[in-house]
Amino acid sequence: MNLKDLAARLGLSQTTVSRALNGYPEVSEATRQRVAAAAEKYSYRPNTRAKGLATGRSMAIGHVIPISAQHEMVNPVFGDFIAGAGETYAAAGYDMVLSLVQDSQEERVYREMFAKGNVDGIVVHAPEMQDPRISLLQDIGLPFAVHGRASDVQIPYNWLDMNNKNAFLRATDFLLDLGHRRIGLLNGLEKMDFAHRRRTGYVEALLNRGIAVDPQLMRSEEMTENYGYQAVRQMMELPDPPTAYLVSSMIPAIGIRRAIHDAGLVMGRDISVITHDDDLSYLRNGDDVPLFTATRSSVREAGQQLARILIEQISNPQQAPKTKLLEAELTVGRSTGPNLEGR
Repeated sequence: MNLKDLAARLGLSQTTVSRALNGYPEVSEATRQRVAAAAEKYSYRPNTRAKGLATGRSMAIGHVIPISAQHEMVNPVFGDFIAGAGETYAAAGYDMVLSLVQDSQEERVYREMFAKGNVDGIVVHAPEMQDPRISLLQDIGLPFAVHGRASDVQIPYNWLDMNNKNAFLRATDFLLDLGHRRIGLLNGLEKMDFAHRRRTGYVEALLNRGIAVDPQLMRSEEMTENYGYQAVRQMMELPDPPTAYLVSSMIPAIGIRRAIHDAGLVMGRDISVITHDDDLSYLRNGDDVPLFTATRSSVREAGQQLARILIEQISNPQQAPKTKLLEAELTVGRSTGPNLEGR
């Protein structure tokens, strides 16, 4: 099927269909979604080579992964984000380029991509508090969008983020309302911006209730299942252990559940747990009733939305950077209950 046929089926002009597929801002979101759905249904794929020749673009978007972070490529969160972004790229006629590079070579790779015209834009993953990639890409002049934010970077840039501080403030408040006062935090690496914001929300909620922050109840590590297991086993040995835990990912949350079970306790009755749930395709949070009470935000939808922001920037390079802050919903599952110990 060609563009003319697709436009005829939709009852739209070829110009409108082309603009919808390419992320032009003057096309409404409803029309964009309708065109994207039809393109998927009828397996329409633009001729990327011809389109690139006509526009002077490569019709490709890059994702550069440093070697030190290559484990992220097997993380289901990364996989779902890439799947969402890929859907948007495909509908707009863009290819995706994944590059695994040595950390020391990252700047050189960005400059070569720009010089060779290999990609039209870059998605920046896992921003740190002071992320040098943002100013570097601005200096180079390569369009980019950040999945997350960098707190200490003040220059304007495209980003899409979840309100991590508010999500963890609400989650901590939920546990406090259940009577929990000893709440353990199992966070991600706090050099990462999202983890810093989550810790801030947790601390603020405790201080708002006049509860002292106990460093013994806070951990910050790479978010693996074993991290969740070992951290909780250690905290259980404290003279006054937590009655509840707040954790940054479903993956360590599974380790927490294992630790609770191995101690002969019942999650949701003896110990409460709240996790963050990215609504992952292959790591579902239960069926009708969620297994974990969770702050929930779809990373797949985040990938779709950030891809659209970047494509709009590529199509309209003079437009001001766009930002979008998503709010997580708090879903109540079987992992939380009142503090029966009164501490």
